[in-house]
Amino acid sequence: MKKAVMYGAGNIGRGFIGQLFFKSGYETVFLDISEPVINKLNEDKSYPLYIAENEVYTKTLIENVRGVNSRDEEAASDEIASADVCATAVGVKILPFIAPVLAKAVAKRMKAMPETYLNVIICENMIDADKYLASLVKEKLSDEEKAWFDEYVGFSEASVGRMVPAAPKEITEQDPLAVCVEAFCELPVDKDAMKGEIPYVANMKPFAPFSFYIERKLFMHNMSHAMTAYLGNLKGYTYIWEAAQDEAITAIVADALRDITNALSKKHGVAKKELEEHAADLQKRFKNKLLGDPITRVGGDTKRKLSSNDRLVGALKCCLSQKISSDALPIGIAAAMLFAPETDASSCELAEFAAENGVKATLEKYSDFTDDEIVNTIEMHYNILLSNSMTETEE
Repeated sequence: MKKAVMYGAGNIGRGFIGQLFFKSGYETVFLDISEPVINKLNEDKSYPLYIAENEVYTKTLIENVRGVNSRDEEAASDEIASADVCATAVGVKILPFIAPVLAKAVAKRMKAMPETYLNVIICENMIDADKYLASLVKEKLSDEEKAWFDEYVGFSEASVGRMVPAAPKEITEQDPLAVCVEAFCELPVDKDAMKGEIPYVANMKPFAPFSFYIERKLFMHNMSHAMTAYLGNLKGYTYIWEAAQDEAITAIVADALRDITNALSKKHGVAKKELEEHAADLQKRFKNKLLGDPITRVGGDTKRKLSSNDRLVGALKCCLSQKISSDALPIGIAAAMLFAPETDASSCELAEFAAENGVKATLEKYSDFTDDEIVNTIEMHYNILLSNSMTETEE
């Protein structure tokens, strides 16, 4: 039986890629540092997946799995070196820590299987995560190994659109490995980055040029999700599904999606209807109560989410590059600058800086954005939103 290695046994690893590997007929080996997770995988050889749709959970069992503690670099690299396909979903900050294991695996595979290709699907929330991880790995390779890596190893960036929130307590109490997911189950990957024959993975969609899917995920999905969170926060909602059912909020988010749809259609030559359908589907998916996604999670870390090329400012810049104006995106950016949950140090830092130094200085420091006309518009919305929130607090 063919083997797939999943580096990271968290929500995306178990709740998305692990399911696709199982559907594709692979034995799936999870690499992770969590001893309880690894032990439970090895004990049960399976885990439950709950698909949340139409206010009902449908349970399915993901089988033929086992785990290896990735702290054991020799064992972990052996698994990768002998795999038919691999994937990572560990989080961007962890990539430097898994690079040595991947480098060892490359060296071992070059010696044992020198004329075989290995493709690694990179499921990390970062543009060019594939290039970043490849650079970390190659730092640890000899010149001969680097040359072999360039010819035989493909690091292919993926666009992960499935939402995988924390599973409810009543489900995890039955099985700590349980994962809850939405029904959406499509995995676009960078076709041009694959080496040799593209491995079969169910629901995987190889596409080139892949920049379209990266921007669609970031500037449509992530942008509208974040905007729903920031506007919902100002109205005192706790969950995304609550904000997604507020007509005033959905109207503003729909306007932002319309603007970025026009921009992406023009930039990439993709049919506008296809993007409009995707936008409508996103807003429908946000209403899924069973996902129970907290606004604090979706909106968290505004220092990153308001950065120059991320979901909000990046979407605005994309619109401007295509000469498409947007009245809605400045509202979302203003709302983000007022987002400051006590437990979110990043967002509190940005919100406090904005309160003390003003919108213009904040956008220049955190977003590298200095377009005077649009900055003035964002500042206007910021003051209106701030005034409204203060009035509601007083009431």
